Amino acid sequence: MKKIAVILSGCGVFDGAECNEVILSLLAIEQQDAKWDCFAPDKTQHHVLNHHSGEEIAEPRNVMVEAGRLVRGSIAPLSTLDANDYDALLVPGGFGVAKNLSDFAFKGAECQLDPDFKRATKAFASAEKPAGYLCIAPALLPLIYGPGVKATLGNDDDEAVGAFTQLGGEHVACPVNDFVLDQSRRLLSSPAYMLAGSIKEAQTGISKLVEKLVALA
Repeated sequence: MKKIAVILSGCGVFDGAECNEVILSLLAIEQQDAKWDCFAPDKTQHHVLNHHSGEEIAEPRNVMVEAGRLVRGSIAPLSTLDANDYDALLVPGGFGVAKNLSDFAFKGAECQLDPDFKRATKAFASAEKPAGYLCIAPALLPLIYGPGVKATLGNDDDEAVGAFTQLGGEHVACPVNDFVLDQSRRLLSSPAYMLAGSIKEAQTGISKLVEKLVALA
């Protein structure tokens, strides 16, 4: 059975991992008769937001502990992820990618990656194992794969696309129900909630991406 490592960035679209993308991704992996394990940084997340009001909450929360809510506690520290143990990698989106796995939300093209995230993702890249990135996560790919990497954030007019291009990425516009494949890097990306207006819309592109990811693994 193929094994897919999944990196989460917390719990909740505005300060962690996008919940629907995570669940749809894990379901799609199981529907391909593959196995998943989830990882997240064991550290304090950038900030905590009230997802009803949008206001910041003055309390610290741990990224891994919060991510554990999405997977019934089946989570491990990102520092323990060994690419040698897995056939492929998947990174769902959510603003936690840009706030907890990196500081892309604040520094754009001047951003840096979380050290554990950088180590893990570069290990999969170096081993030429297939990887899939959803939603805002593809914005970080030039920092992992280098200039010339092909990926999508949805539409070309998105602000994040400008930073992605500045970092050396080659953006490919893509509808919500499809994905982009950088064949030379065995790298897949899909817009998901960068464009999706419903769970159903997000599901189509995610399922297609995961099907191809598992096939490449």
